[in-house]
Amino acid sequence: MSPINLAIVGVGKIVRDQHLPSIAKNADFKLVATASRHGTVEGINSYTTIEAMLDAEPSIDAVSLCMPPQYRYEAAYKALAAGKHVFLEKPPGATLSEVADLEALAAKQGASLFASWHSRYAPAVEAAKAFLDSTTIKSVHVIWKEDVRHWHPNQDWIWQAGGLGVFDPGINALSIVTHILPRLFITGAVLEFPENRDAPIAADIHFRDADGLPVHAEFDWRQTGKQSWDIVAETAAGQMVLAEGGAKLSIDGTLTFAEPEQEYPSLYRRFAEIVKAGTSDVDLAPLRHVADAFMLGKRKFVDAFHD
Repeated sequence: MSPINLAIVGVGKIVRDQHLPSIAKNADFKLVATASRHGTVEGINSYTTIEAMLDAEPSIDAVSLCMPPQYRYEAAYKALAAGKHVFLEKPPGATLSEVADLEALAAKQGASLFASWHSRYAPAVEAAKAFLDSTTIKSVHVIWKEDVRHWHPNQDWIWQAGGLGVFDPGINALSIVTHILPRLFITGAVLEFPENRDAPIAADIHFRDADGLPVHAEFDWRQTGKQSWDIVAETAAGQMVLAEGGAKLSIDGTLTFAEPEQEYPSLYRRFAEIVKAGTSDVDLAPLRHVADAFMLGKRKFVDAFHD
């Protein structure tokens, strides 16, 4: 089978750090074009708009959309309407409704749509799920705290309405939690908004499932020093710690699973699978929890934030 001719829209840091190396190592894909206002990839045809790219490159089979979520719907609609398969960076869109519309369009066009959740593909996540499935869970604590100045310097879009604020990293935690504990719903939340921003800088969220399992999540963008991306579960078989964003699993202090990070290579393997199968993979559970947090969350205003 010939490689899938792939284009990328939005050439920024995440594309250079993760997408390009993963695509280069995957024989199922051939990068043939990019569209970006500023970024280009050496040796690849580049355009400033997706419209110009689609018009000039009819051989494109699939498109990876890596721009901010507020702008993703329009680009995805144009690509799907042109019969292209679409890979959506996380979060898949600014709203649930627009992603549902894209899913319907993909089905109508016979194209594949992939809502990618890279943290769900972290190496120890499946091992954590298997452990939790084998025991009785008593409580879960999610600690997802990092320094926005380090990870998103001078990126104004994340502070705008639809940019998600602290839920930009927090949705990574939710993508894992909704995979290993799929029956949760939010019971309450407090969202902290800087006085000069439209998106939260921190969130404190409580969940439970139908059986009353308590889950507490703390998201914060003001962390300094060591970053925290951990999920801790108290269980009948001991304390489970899924650490470093899903890279390592420990039970009662003993490291039981650790492998090199392969999140984006795994995403592109999955994208190739659904394209070949003629199916879509659009799980909106993580984004639905974000929407629920905004619906139920109490707003707390804090001091203005400056990069």
